[in-house]
Amino acid sequence: MIIEVSDLVKRYKDNLAIDHLSLQVKEGEIFGLLGPNGAGKTTLTNTILGLTAVDQGTIKIFGQELRKNEREIKRHVGLVPQDIAVYEDLSALENVLLFGRLYGLSRKALKEGVDDALEFTGLTHLQNKRPSQFSGGMKRRLNIACALVHKPKLIIMDEPTVGIDPQSRNYILESVKKLNSMGCTVIYISHYMEEVESICSQIAIVDKGRIIAKGTKEELSQLIVDDNVLLVDIESPNYSIIDTLKSLPSVKDAMIDDHTVRIVSADKNMNEALSAFLKKGVTVTKVSTNTPTLEDVFLTLTGRALREGSN
Repeated sequence: MIIEVSDLVKRYKDNLAIDHLSLQVKEGEIFGLLGPNGAGKTTLTNTILGLTAVDQGTIKIFGQELRKNEREIKRHVGLVPQDIAVYEDLSALENVLLFGRLYGLSRKALKEGVDDALEFTGLTHLQNKRPSQFSGGMKRRLNIACALVHKPKLIIMDEPTVGIDPQSRNYILESVKKLNSMGCTVIYISHYMEEVESICSQIAIVDKGRIIAKGTKEELSQLIVDDNVLLVDIESPNYSIIDTLKSLPSVKDAMIDDHTVRIVSADKNMNEALSAFLKKGVTVTKVSTNTPTLEDVFLTLTGRALREGSN
């Protein structure tokens, strides 16, 4: 195992951010971490990075206890933070050089690491330009290059595609898969469900400081295999219908996205749910069923939509 977290507890005064959490990540995985706002993902990643002290439990990385070997372990870990962490007054080359020097790379290793990081992220031809001249997607790539310069064995990527165009997002996702194929273990945190489904070999759902489900996307989908998903298109958004649906015994959860209401139910007969629309005077324009997805699993287990927040 490249990461072993055992019985982890972290409190902030009266808030139990991490609640006796245990987690294992195998070497060579792209491990997806999902959770609604306030679930404990940020605290968990900060403890793994040695940035936050824990109240109880142990963390082992590369088979070594983090508390006793923190300096050595950090030499082989990279972080791509959600907020872009580059210096606007330095060129792309100078930014990557700076991060390489912070890791204490030798002169030869530094040159090789910088050249490889810029090439990997497609920034070699832009290395003399400053981030202020970059698009959002290019800045995200530079953020990744700075995290790769020391050739880490483990990299944690926290929302690396937030606020960028689809082309840049696809480039980064392909880069993550390529990075993994080169032997790097990746922990990938995202609130884009489709990203996690497309690249992650294992997925953990965190809620209220605990791991509430873990497995492949197929294994997680089996958790609600007996449930039914109904998509109801309505003429105009009506948020009050959600409370009505959630009050029904057969409905496990419901959410609305613009003109579409998604209902997860244990009842194959959806007449009760559909009748609720009529009673509320909500005009239905289309009804369709759907095979349960990872998003349905998430919604059913946490009771919250992932995109409500990502901390």
